[in-house]
Order: sequence, then C-alpha cells, then structure tokens
Amino acid sequence: MCTRVVWPDANGSVIVGRNMDFHMDLLTNLWKLPRGMKRNDGVHGKLEWESKYGSVVAMAFDLVAVDGMNEKGFAGHILWLAESQYGEIDQSETQLSQAVWLQYYLDNFATVAEAVEWTEKNDVRIVQIPDPTGKSTPTLHLALNDKSGDSAIIEYIDGKAKVYHSRDYKVMTNSPTFDQQLELVKQYEGLGGEKTIPGGTEAAQRFARATYYESRLTKPKTQLDAIAAMFSVIRNAAQPFREPDPGKPDASQTIWQVVLDLTNLRYVFESTTRPNIVWVDFDKLSFKKGTKELKLDLVGRLSLEGGLAGDCSHKFTDAGEFVNFALDTGRTFIEVATTAYHEIEKLKAEIDAERRSRAADGVKSREAEAA
Repeated sequence: MCTRVVWPDANGSVIVGRNMDFHMDLLTNLWKLPRGMKRNDGVHGKLEWESKYGSVVAMAFDLVAVDGMNEKGFAGHILWLAESQYGEIDQSETQLSQAVWLQYYLDNFATVAEAVEWTEKNDVRIVQIPDPTGKSTPTLHLALNDKSGDSAIIEYIDGKAKVYHSRDYKVMTNSPTFDQQLELVKQYEGLGGEKTIPGGTEAAQRFARATYYESRLTKPKTQLDAIAAMFSVIRNAAQPFREPDPGKPDASQTIWQVVLDLTNLRYVFESTTRPNIVWVDFDKLSFKKGTKELKLDLVGRLSLEGGLAGDCSHKFTDAGEFVNFALDTGRTFIEVATTAYHEIEKLKAEIDAERRSRAADGVKSREAEAA
C-alpha cells in the first residue's frame, strides 16, 4: 500500500509525492482543519490537545487521517507495513489511536525534528483500530517531512517505535522494514549494484525504482515543472488496476496520488478512480481559530467530465450539522470499537494461555501415571 518520495532540492522548493494503493475505494475527501480544534487520543481520552496549526488532510471515510500537510510546511503520510508489531500496552503509557496518529503530528509540530524528539521522549504507543473495510487489521508506519527537506520514518517493531531520521531517507514503500529496504536497494544499477532497475509492483521494487528516478530529476524551472516531475516519478511507482493479492491490501491498485509543495504550501490531488486533478493553495484558506472545519467533496464532485478541476481552494464547504454529528458519532464508534477489540484480543490470549496450561498439566499428569 503506497509509495512516498521526497525531492528536497527542487530549485528552492521541497516537493513530496505519494501514492495511495488499496484494494477498495477509501471514499477520500480533503478537509480544511483550523487551529484551536480540541481532540484526544482516540483510545481512553487521557491525552488531550488543542491544535496549534491548521492543516489540509486527506481522510479515509472522513474519519481517519491518512495524508496531509499543515500550515508550517510539515507533512505526514500513513502507509501499510505488514511487519508492524505494536505490542501489549500499559494503560499508563502515552497512546494514540491509528485513526488520529497522523493528525496529532500535524496539529502539534512544525518540523520533523520536533516530531522525532516528542516521539522518542514520550515513548508513544500506537493502538490499532478495527479495520473499517472488514479486511486485515491495519498495520501501519508513518513518514514525516518538512519544508527544510528533513525526513523521518516511524515503524513499530516488537512494540517499540523505531525512528529513522535523516534528509537522506527520501523514499518509503511497504514491506520489508525500512532498514532492510535500505540494504535491498543497493543491489540495483545506479544505486550501488549491477542488477537492472526492477519494473514490478512489489514494495522493494517500487522502492528501488522511486529511489533511482528521484535521484535523476533535473532542476525545475517553475513550480509547475517541479510538480509535473514528481508526478512522473510516483506514477512510475503506481500499481495498475487488478485483482488484489490474497491477504495483501498493500499489493492493490493505486486509487489516488498527491504531490505536496512544502515550501509554497500547495496540495495537489489526483484520483485514478475519478480521473481529474485538483489543488489547494494554503494562502487562500483561513486556518484561524474559530473558523469551521470545511470539506472538499472529492467523492461526490470529482469526475472526468463536469466535475471539480484545477484550483479548488475556494470550493471547500461546510459539511453541515448532520454530517458533523454523524462524523462525531463515527469517531466515538471507532474509539469504543477499538477498546472492545483490544479487550476481546486480551481475553482470547488469556483463554489460549489457559488452554495451553491445562494441556501441559494433562501431559504431566499422564507422564506421572505412566511412571
């Protein structure tokens, strides 16, 4: 599921591209979220905050932030990582639901360095949510980047956050873990090895291809040139429409792509299922505290003929009280369902442990009788 690429030296601009690959439509809309919004961790509500920065966010089902950028030129991208292991969580630890993981960072940080420092200092734990699509429970990792060109990737292995922090970490895909991707890419021509750059859709192949082509981008003359160049790279790493591989939602089709200009604060969105390109310029939006959450309806209004196209900065609308109430109800449901899911998983583990203990006792008893 997905490819993310950073181009940190695009003639004075930092340009980021990202593909969203999934086995079904995520009904993604863009949301303008102002400063001063009150939120919590989406688990037990122990971690609460008020957003310091406004942001534009791509939401799955209007409930889960999966991609976005804030008004400081700090951006984040949620991607799939099958190897993720979040571990058992002590209730005293700092927790964030996967549904608000990205949003917390966009609300609170202006730079990658700030985000990394907070992550390492607080030993934040990520709590899985039940999959709203009814498929595999999400196993995710997070990419961060800012207008200085800095970059970080956060993965959870054995219950702990592993942070890879460097301007050199320009590409992220999916499996295997990031440290292994860095080694695998060295076998290809132009990247340290002799093998031909691969053309397949597997994550390691997309990682190599995106790394290779990003490194060969030429200096753009204009912002339009820079955005077009990044689209050429992420389209090269996109996945065609096809039957998803069993049990691998990360091996699905590309359903949308975005290109972000972190320097000039432009967010460009292209759908592959509703073909058209729209963009949003932050200097045309108000993120002042007290302004409304606004929605850019890409599901209902984006289409090849007669739909939204081009600059849509002024086409965000108030979703209305009923929709906002429904979304609040949906967020509450996710919180309740998340807690219930983990309680059930805990109970299943306890039952399994009890069964194993009884089985072991039975073996010991039979051995004793035989003796």
